[in-house]
Amino acid sequence: MDEIKRILQLREELHQHNYRYYVENSPVISDQEFDFLMHELQDLESKHPEMADANSPTQRVGSDLNNEFETVAHTRPMLSLGNTYNRQEVADFWQRVSEGLMGAPFQICCELKFDGLSISLHYEDGCLVRAVTRGDGAQGDDVTANIRTIRSIPLRLPAGGDYPRQFEIRGEVLMPWSSFDRLNAEREQDGEPLFANPRNAASGTLKSKNSSTVAKRGLDAYLYYLLGDGIPGDGHYQNLEAAARWGFQISKNMRLVSTLDEVFAYIDYWDKERRNLPVATDGVVLKVNSLAQQKSLGMTAKSPRWAIAYKFQAEQAETTLRQVVFQVGRTGAVTPVANMDPVQLAGTQVRRATLHNAEVMASLDLHVGDRVLVEKGGEIIPKIVGKAVPPAPERQKTTDKQRSTAEGKVNCQLTTDTIQNSRIKFVEYCPVCGSKLVRYEGEAAYYCPNETECPPLILGRIEHFISRKAMNINSFGPETVDDYYHRGLIHDAADLYELTEEQIANPFATDRKGVRKILASIEQSKQVPFERVLFAIGIRFVGEIAAKTLARYYGSMEKVAEASLESLTQINGIGEAIASSIIRYFANSVNRAFVERLRGYGLQMEIGEQQKQARSNKLEGQTIVISGVFQHHSRDEYKALIEQHGGKNVGSISAKTNFVLAGENMGPAKLEKAQKLGIRIMNEDEFLSLLET
Repeated sequence: MDEIKRILQLREELHQHNYRYYVENSPVISDQEFDFLMHELQDLESKHPEMADANSPTQRVGSDLNNEFETVAHTRPMLSLGNTYNRQEVADFWQRVSEGLMGAPFQICCELKFDGLSISLHYEDGCLVRAVTRGDGAQGDDVTANIRTIRSIPLRLPAGGDYPRQFEIRGEVLMPWSSFDRLNAEREQDGEPLFANPRNAASGTLKSKNSSTVAKRGLDAYLYYLLGDGIPGDGHYQNLEAAARWGFQISKNMRLVSTLDEVFAYIDYWDKERRNLPVATDGVVLKVNSLAQQKSLGMTAKSPRWAIAYKFQAEQAETTLRQVVFQVGRTGAVTPVANMDPVQLAGTQVRRATLHNAEVMASLDLHVGDRVLVEKGGEIIPKIVGKAVPPAPERQKTTDKQRSTAEGKVNCQLTTDTIQNSRIKFVEYCPVCGSKLVRYEGEAAYYCPNETECPPLILGRIEHFISRKAMNINSFGPETVDDYYHRGLIHDAADLYELTEEQIANPFATDRKGVRKILASIEQSKQVPFERVLFAIGIRFVGEIAAKTLARYYGSMEKVAEASLESLTQINGIGEAIASSIIRYFANSVNRAFVERLRGYGLQMEIGEQQKQARSNKLEGQTIVISGVFQHHSRDEYKALIEQHGGKNVGSISAKTNFVLAGENMGPAKLEKAQKLGIRIMNEDEFLSLLET
């Protein structure tokens, strides 16, 4: 057999083994045998680059390339479902369907509502050609490269199947509990913030610009709706059965029912049994089975009339509050956390619960020893939602002495004032460094302001400094920052530029390649442009957009540092809160010394000559929306052009929008709104001509 035929044969075999392993859960070969076949295919493909195929099984590992997502219009709108937590509203839905169908008999397909990210998959001639997120329902992001890494999604269907030449299948991308737990364990070890729930983790992963990261995180997908010309028949349930035969992962827990009692029986069963599933579910979806009847019932502006989602109530448990501790995050935010008697909740033993912030604490009116209600919805750390009200005789048994004894168990992180007044109060001083806490306008949280001396804040500032959107020192992460800090090698981000190989190398290490890579990445960061340096130094409230605006307006760090409140607030997009924060930052001698050290190490402290030459005020004062797919430049390049010429990028159209820069496949909703408001729509050739005049 020649090598080309062997490549095709291996691809077919590996597609089948992927399906048996990830969809049917019944592999027929060992992992070692699978890996052997995969390596053989990789070797053959490297010898025959002319056989490159994006749908080859070897592409499941993803790419390290930074993919920019394109916006793609949906062939058919992806509407959201109407939600209810009320069984009566389910009965009302049944009645509306019956009336809408003039009393004709109908069936309902009952499905689990997976808690993930909606996706639309397009196939042509049995091959995956495009994967698009739901977005705003009219258009979404093209995430095909990332979707190809999910092993339960077929890249190519078996030859000779009875599937249409072109079709669309929709479903949910999600993260199984096992992958979620593993990911959060890794993030905790690395000192990174944890994902709140599997849905957030799946969403963040799927939107990653690096598909190799997606491949490592173990996403999964269940498909639940088939669309297109030539699909098998009128029955939604039957169409999904056909899709399962073609190789798609379809939930085996769907049921076709004919009565309302059967609907409620399905809901009641899965309200309890869902806790035994390997993935997160938050409800049940009910769909009229007949596609013809679906079409007859039609849609509202936001959702189909032929479907509804019933969402399960979050589980609650009752326990006793024993202690409140206050944690300082790396942004300086202080979060109260309740320690409680252990209680079983949603299949796990819970000992801790968040109290969110001072306002929530005050509204709960908590005392040590209170019986409290704890709820665990989609969050990792459960939350206290209120006090449990005991029977009247039980309430009378709690004497002042018993209350005082219970309160005596509070640890030293609670103030004396808190204990004496019985009610648990929010702390006034940072529990780590003792600084007086502050609360910024518009913020719910209290913060430690001691950014230059409080250890959690110092670490947070260094992590921000090295992040991708700041200095992009990408060869080490939070765990290395912690290590260097506790070894006394760094006390602020400027110390990074004094590190040597001998300092940071493990004395027992034989391979120093990783150490040299870190030092090379630190050295490369000296070429990062000024606006990102301004963002990296960590002025509170100065985000990416504000940093770009300030850099463009003043041109150098020196001029930003000398700017007055009046000068700063004259800049479009720089309000009094940002301006005051900038002035406070540079009024601090420690911060000024830090910036001067960075200047001495060679970081960019003013905009480059090329940027200076490219600047103009042709778009000054104009607010511009970008929509669609472009030919001459990427969306990010057009955004940069707008900013260089004094314009402002915004994401949504309003009466204040000056014009829309529109490419192909402009979002229908944006087009309609622009036309309604009489806003000019400019194509990219017109836009480039405008800049050249």
